[in-house]
Amino acid sequence: MLTSFLKSPDPNRVAGKSRKPETIPTDDQDLQGFGYAPQFLRGFGGFSNFALSFSIISILTGAVTLFDYGLSMGGPREMLLGWPLVTFGTLMVALSMAELCSALPTSGGMYHWSAELGGPTWAWFTAWLNIVGLITAIAGIDYGCAEFLVPMLGLQSGRYTLFTVYGLLLLSQTVINHYSTALVAWFSDLSVVVHILGVMVLIGSLLIFAPKQPLAFFWNTSNMSPVRAPYAWLFMLGLLQAQWTYTGFDASAHVAEETRDPRRLAPWGMVMSVVVSGVFGYLLILSLVLAIPSIAQVLQSTDASGHPVPAVLTIVRLALGVRAAGSVLALTVLAMWFCGLAAITSVSRSFFALARDNGMPLSSLWSRVDARLKTPVAAIWLSAALAFLAMIYGGAYSVVTSISVIGFYLAYIAPVYLGWRTKSSWLEKRGPWHLGGASNAVNALAVLWTVIICVVMVMPPNTRAGWGILSVMGVLFLIHVVSGKHKMYKPQWGPEKDSGGS
Repeated sequence: MLTSFLKSPDPNRVAGKSRKPETIPTDDQDLQGFGYAPQFLRGFGGFSNFALSFSIISILTGAVTLFDYGLSMGGPREMLLGWPLVTFGTLMVALSMAELCSALPTSGGMYHWSAELGGPTWAWFTAWLNIVGLITAIAGIDYGCAEFLVPMLGLQSGRYTLFTVYGLLLLSQTVINHYSTALVAWFSDLSVVVHILGVMVLIGSLLIFAPKQPLAFFWNTSNMSPVRAPYAWLFMLGLLQAQWTYTGFDASAHVAEETRDPRRLAPWGMVMSVVVSGVFGYLLILSLVLAIPSIAQVLQSTDASGHPVPAVLTIVRLALGVRAAGSVLALTVLAMWFCGLAAITSVSRSFFALARDNGMPLSSLWSRVDARLKTPVAAIWLSAALAFLAMIYGGAYSVVTSISVIGFYLAYIAPVYLGWRTKSSWLEKRGPWHLGGASNAVNALAVLWTVIICVVMVMPPNTRAGWGILSVMGVLFLIHVVSGKHKMYKPQWGPEKDSGGS
């Protein structure tokens, strides 16, 4: 069966269960206990693990590229209340996932968690929904970067030009992922510095030098939405701006096999990426809103060729001058590039983990790790190719980002729901990082938030995203039915080991 999971271990897995603590490092010993042979270099420390997720969240990428969307839907009130609301909901999800990551720190991430807690069918859909979220995230990130970069380079805007630049951005990120995980980690560390320093300088400049609206302006509900609906509904639609920003923090889990002390550092990387992004992203948004001279003026601004200019750049240009706007543009493009680079790392590890368990066609190809480079080369190039195709299908930026959010959060919440439902059966298997007595309450809030946000993401004007996700689910279901009941080798979890599958 082409897509079946095989019950018996493949050559990548450890043949036996014997451990030699005196010769095997603790982290690799842990991985062998799950039934997998160590194949990667552990090149990520705690900061680099956090930096990878922080880079994919990328407050500059999400807050800047969809600032127009959020402002047009809910006005200044959207910016005041939407960000902290989404930050809280996302933090509940991240905390719930971190607890599972500490218990099962493998490259499979949510896929392996669902395998243990729900079985092969849950694992199958979780893996592919996560991949859909990551692929469309790369498409949204790099296409948004191309839209900013084209005018910056003085090129004539047009679909052909945008896709050419988009393809070149993907190529550069793919080549780096191909040749060096250490270089990816270095760029991720640099991304944190660029994001934090750049955002702090921008916030300080706006608060000190820009003319500012009175604080009452934040309660303004003026909007320029093309959707005719009550304000409450427009406000919910506008949450896409913040929710699209908070995607990809699962990268900390996907590189767990490449992280030192992953049971502790990978969960903290995931949670802290959301917390730090929440604080600095909110300060950035508030400072931008205070500097808005007129909502209509910043949303309707165009360049000399008549093409729309992002609202953030208009705000900075009017408040601080043309040079400042150019600096913000360069900073945003750089942040987006970092973001796309980290996202390719994340999705390639998802493909690797699924293929390692023989869960996709040509599994032996996608699970292959280059002996010299220590990178899953074929999986990296597959990720880039699918990201290019995803943008061709999605077309509209808000549609691609909506599909990405839904794919991510369905994959995020599946193992959280399963763990919440079967909490008593795995409490003794929790890792050193866990939520203690608050676990059930946090899990319940995470499930509730995900249901709300997934409903919002498929409502007009993003119904195409809903049809896209339904199409994906339908295709996966057909493959699942046609190929028969999936059998899988699942990681052995906890003190009691066996060699069975599900």
